[in-house]
Amino acid sequence: MSTYVILTRLASDAFKDPSELPQIAKTVSDKIKADCPQVTWKESYAVSGLNDVLDIVEAPDINSVERACMIIRAYGHGTTETLVATPWAEFLRGLGERTTATVGAA
Repeated sequence: MSTYVILTRLASDAFKDPSELPQIAKTVSDKIKADCPQVTWKESYAVSGLNDVLDIVEAPDINSVERACMIIRAYGHGTTETLVATPWAEFLRGLGERTTATVGAA
């Protein structure tokens, strides 16, 4: 399983009153659970700045996450950006392997 970060910016017309947001979030969540059972939600955060929501998910492949993002866009009335997240230690191990392979190939 790989880890992905989904950044969501809600459309200005996604809801008329903030009290509507919990129901929209439930609708999106229920649809993703039904249509994307291979995507596991790890954490969700409300964030300040260019985006409104940051979700951390695990999935076997990017296609699974893309489907979940399309549901967020359609039902949540937002735009999404998806990032692959690699644990730092794993990233450093990969750098070492690539550096060794590159040096050995010369």
